Amino acid sequence: MFKRIRKALTLLIFTVFVTSSMAFAQQNKPKVLDRIVAMVNNHIILKSDIDSVVTQYMQQSNKDKFSKQLWYNALQSEVNKYVLLAKAKIDSVTVTDSQINRELNKRIQQMEQQAGGEKALENYFGKSIVQLKAQWRGLYKQEAIVQKLRQQKESSITITRPEVENFFDSIPKDSIPTVPERVELAQIVKIPPPDSNAVAKTLKLAHELRDSIVVYHKSFSKLAKRWSEGPSAAQGGHLGLISTKDLVPSYSAAAAALKPGQISKVVKSPFGYHIIRLNKRVGDKLDTSHILLKVSKNKKDDQKAIDFLNKIRDSVLVDHKSFANMARKYSDDAATAPQGGVLQDPQTGQRDIALKDLNPALYRIVLLLNKNGQISKPKPFTTSGNNSKKAYRIVRLKKRIPEHKANLDQDYDMIKRIALQQKRARIMRNWLKGLKNDIYVKYMIPVPKNLQS
Repeated sequence: MFKRIRKALTLLIFTVFVTSSMAFAQQNKPKVLDRIVAMVNNHIILKSDIDSVVTQYMQQSNKDKFSKQLWYNALQSEVNKYVLLAKAKIDSVTVTDSQINRELNKRIQQMEQQAGGEKALENYFGKSIVQLKAQWRGLYKQEAIVQKLRQQKESSITITRPEVENFFDSIPKDSIPTVPERVELAQIVKIPPPDSNAVAKTLKLAHELRDSIVVYHKSFSKLAKRWSEGPSAAQGGHLGLISTKDLVPSYSAAAAALKPGQISKVVKSPFGYHIIRLNKRVGDKLDTSHILLKVSKNKKDDQKAIDFLNKIRDSVLVDHKSFANMARKYSDDAATAPQGGVLQDPQTGQRDIALKDLNPALYRIVLLLNKNGQISKPKPFTTSGNNSKKAYRIVRLKKRIPEHKANLDQDYDMIKRIALQQKRARIMRNWLKGLKNDIYVKYMIPVPKNLQS
């Protein structure tokens, strides 16, 4: 939004990228010692390290022109990283193994998507995923520690209303930006349930299989191998000894009520429909076999979801029910339901979202909503995340804010956020400069003056 803010944050962003890119850079690190370009305490930084980072950055950002400034920015970011690691050691800043594993797994998944799958990533590096994780673990631990230290420092930096006002007043009148049209939205989402016919067919087959075992004395094991869709099908449905607390409640309750050798009635669980045989009981553990029949996930009752949302829409528009309460009670979207269905800008966390930043499906819905409080008819969309699903939603236009010149009355939260970013960038920059007075930093090559301070 403001050029000087973007300029102030550029080095911080580049620092994060360089830290992440070092995991890639290590694969190209020479086997022989090359020129030392800097030292932080007793840690040496090689020219090849910086060269590799710059090369990787240019590849990922589609930049085809090398510049000295880019190289020196990478060098400064790497020096800053080790200065912060030294400070973290002094302050006893640590991270847990679970944090490192979580971040490493997340990055591996991102790289797999970029590479075109797990095998493609392994082929690219010539190593297995297990080997890559072992190789990169130390680098991601450093990144996590640096990030935690930064967050601790940044969280202590706050801003007052007078500071926000002074920041806004310092902007030349002809430089005050135009704020694009924004909207505040809320949604109620319904994921279509399995088609009722698919459920009925699955349930009918489950009862027929149970009758085959109980009435006609057919082999449980053979039927499990033939019909079960569970991972234990090849073993005749045998699950072995499992603690009751490790079984889903409905399965555990049904199995616990049996005597050894008895067959349960058809039991419903989140996995599907089960026919359970209790083999034996040892303390609080149950040895069971089961036949699992799953309801086809491909067959959904779309009309049922649409009808359900239409009823909710009528309840709000006709019966004046609270949209927020209905969202909390009925929406299938775990991310927005607790907030009454309110949508947030994924980048800023703010409730007012620029119209141009809406995804195409949501944008098309909002274009048809002209008045505050208006609610769309149910529209199909695909949920976000790894387990994306087809769903339907109704969207309520809470507020539409026309395009206008930024001002403190309408845009205080946005201006405060930008002012705080600038203040944090300035304080973090000065803090880092101060750390270099207490931590040994030496450049082994000529560098620009701004790197020496």
